[in-house]
Amino acid sequence: MAGAPIPDIDEALANELQVRLEKVEERLRRSVHTADSLAQWTSTYLMDAGGKRVRPMLVLLAASLGEVSRPEVIDAAVVVELTHLATLYHDDVMDSAPTRRGAPSAHEVWGNSVAILTGDFLFARASSITSSLGPEAVRIHASTFERLCLGQLHETVGPEENEDPYQHYISVLADKTGSLIAASARYGAMFGGCDAQTTHVMEEYGEKIGIAFQLADDVIDIRSDGSKSGKTPGTDLREGVPTMPSLLVRKRYAEGDTSEATKAIIAALDADLSGDEALAHAVALLREDEVLKQTEELAREYAAGAVQALQKIPAGPVRSALESFAWALVDRAS
Repeated sequence: MAGAPIPDIDEALANELQVRLEKVEERLRRSVHTADSLAQWTSTYLMDAGGKRVRPMLVLLAASLGEVSRPEVIDAAVVVELTHLATLYHDDVMDSAPTRRGAPSAHEVWGNSVAILTGDFLFARASSITSSLGPEAVRIHASTFERLCLGQLHETVGPEENEDPYQHYISVLADKTGSLIAASARYGAMFGGCDAQTTHVMEEYGEKIGIAFQLADDVIDIRSDGSKSGKTPGTDLREGVPTMPSLLVRKRYAEGDTSEATKAIIAALDADLSGDEALAHAVALLREDEVLKQTEELAREYAAGAVQALQKIPAGPVRSALESFAWALVDRAS
């Protein structure tokens, strides 16, 4: 089925989700329609490049705990995907990422200013749809937007002098990725008509799988050859953005591990990574190190925490699908 893969899903539920995802895709297209030809072109650029549609899928799954057929559910799914797409335009400028989803990044095609303004345009369209969903939806969207900005800000400036880099990074992941995925799960349950406890459980679940999802991406960024991820391996390393594998190496070095392997990785990370050869060398060293496995295990720990949170809601096909969804997001890194 289209969207994020969910193994072992109930057939009837899978068919229902497929129908709803197609409606989301149609609504996405309509939501960015504009008479301005440039804005129309730039705003659909990343949409046309594909994507897993993780956040809309989660809205639909959470809503399936109640009444997924409610029209507000489709709008909520569109809101979170538009918001996510907007952040991609901005993130690629911040990270100087050359590719996204296997295609040149928007800023590589049109320049930084156009990419940033396109992201702003998508945020505006998401906000417009959110306003039709009521004041509580607006408040959640605004709070999520604030966390997205703070996560990017804290990633950019790094930890404070006495702050633990590891904990700082987890908080960045919670804000930059976990917040929107948590909002997706919360929107789904809320607009599906679920009770307050179920909505709270889904928000907790979403935050945890958001962190797990990004930790899995840290592994993919190093392990992938780029053909699967659509991104150049080691992009974050090149831009000096810390990821969990590099943080774990630095942590063990700070704790006294001065083995040749550790020192070689530290030297590679501290080198000028603007050249392809230097970057490939650093990536190759990390691929052979145990920190990739440790990051993968940490991602699975957060996924397990998300699955554990689901035990507070009744068992059934939807809960089983949500459990499978959590594991599928981290298994991408395997």
